[in-house]
Amino acid sequence: MQERSSVAELAGTLRREMDRYSAGEKLPSSRLLVERHRVSPVTVSRALARLAAEGLVVTRPGAGVFRAGTGAAPPERGDTSWQEVALSADASADQVPRSVDAEGVLATLAEPPPGVIELSGGYLPANLRPERALAAALARAGRRPGAWDRPPVPGVEELRGWFAREIGGPEGSVTAADVLITAGGQSAVTTALRALAAPGAAVLVESPTYPGLLAAARASGLRPVPVPVDTEGVRPGLLEGAFRASGARVFVCQPLFQNPTGAVLGPERRAAVLRAARQAGAFVVEDDFARHLAHEDAGPLPPTLRSSDPDGRVVHLCSLTKATSPSLRVGALSARGPALERLRAVQTVDSFFVSRPLQEAALELVGAPAWPRHLRTVAARLRERREVLLTALTRELPGLPVAHAPLGGYHLWLRLPDGSDEDALAGAALRAGVAVAPGRPYFAAEPAARHLRLSFAPAAGGSEIAEGVRRLRTACDEVLG
Repeated sequence: MQERSSVAELAGTLRREMDRYSAGEKLPSSRLLVERHRVSPVTVSRALARLAAEGLVVTRPGAGVFRAGTGAAPPERGDTSWQEVALSADASADQVPRSVDAEGVLATLAEPPPGVIELSGGYLPANLRPERALAAALARAGRRPGAWDRPPVPGVEELRGWFAREIGGPEGSVTAADVLITAGGQSAVTTALRALAAPGAAVLVESPTYPGLLAAARASGLRPVPVPVDTEGVRPGLLEGAFRASGARVFVCQPLFQNPTGAVLGPERRAAVLRAARQAGAFVVEDDFARHLAHEDAGPLPPTLRSSDPDGRVVHLCSLTKATSPSLRVGALSARGPALERLRAVQTVDSFFVSRPLQEAALELVGAPAWPRHLRTVAARLRERREVLLTALTRELPGLPVAHAPLGGYHLWLRLPDGSDEDALAGAALRAGVAVAPGRPYFAAEPAARHLRLSFAPAAGGSEIAEGVRRLRTACDEVLG
């Protein structure tokens, strides 16, 4: 957070000073900028990169950084209104029109303005990422024989084997042949939806659920049908009814530390979910995004649904991204039978394969002694951060009790008082200096209540989390009274 703010502040300062230089004139050296603004060389490099991306400066290797020329006048903007007709006519009368809306996803990806504490994001902060181990893994991967060759389309064999052991557990119920390497979890979700459901079909989703799933489903022309969850996961009776009413052949769920509620599907409900899918002749897409985000006090984790599914009912997806870095876009899909062939075909048509150097780097990372140490560190720090957030909420906002404190993941799901305007509250929070996520984007249909999702991962540390809650109290005093 501090480094990101420094970059933005320096870029803003240099942007304001740009009029001092004529087109083509050289800017001060990086060393001089470091000394003048008392920032690190990395901050200077990143700030200059921002200005270059904006077209304000030009970098010439070995020569320096120069003020960009004024250039030619921008081309005349034409009339694009015809596209409204063309883009709305992409479905037949009996299909659900596609709705390509990334607003809910972009809200979790957006960097907050400088000085704003982030309680809304979905990734670990820099001080919890294994950046040294990642750098070392990437360096070793680049030197591997054949690292820059074309990889096997399903993925590097050794990495597929590692994911198979993670998914199948000690029983070895999943093999490398059952695994397809993907470009992260979101890519896996999109591939699974496109492979398993025809355009216009209904797909059952938990309610609430991850906005990226809803966006991916709608972009594929699918109709998300919500099935309510409680603190123990999806409610099986409602799931059975939704299968019957909708005719859906796909149910997407997060059985472990569900986003945003943190619910864990218990043994009886796990069996009931598989039974309901079997009766409906449907697939269960198991999004196991949080297995590496269990807290220090979580205890033994339940096995994956996929590990006890011999009939290919469950399509499992997971990723290394959440526990490492947003830029390590490496994940896996696991399936069996014709579904696996369909998944492989869809991914091949979309993107051919995942970058081999990235796969090799992931393999180096998970095979290094630093990997288990990193997971232990994350487990301890997430527990500490969870407790800091819970304590701060009890002290500052006793009127917003936490119904469920999950032992994994990094989200708390707060129900707001009836009649609250969550968008107004999120806006007031941003003005007070803290970014939070309103609950509406997490629902496929009308929500039964108003909510906020608070994330205790992206903040720099416990003191920043506590300060964020104090700022949220200011916003609540303004909006909720």
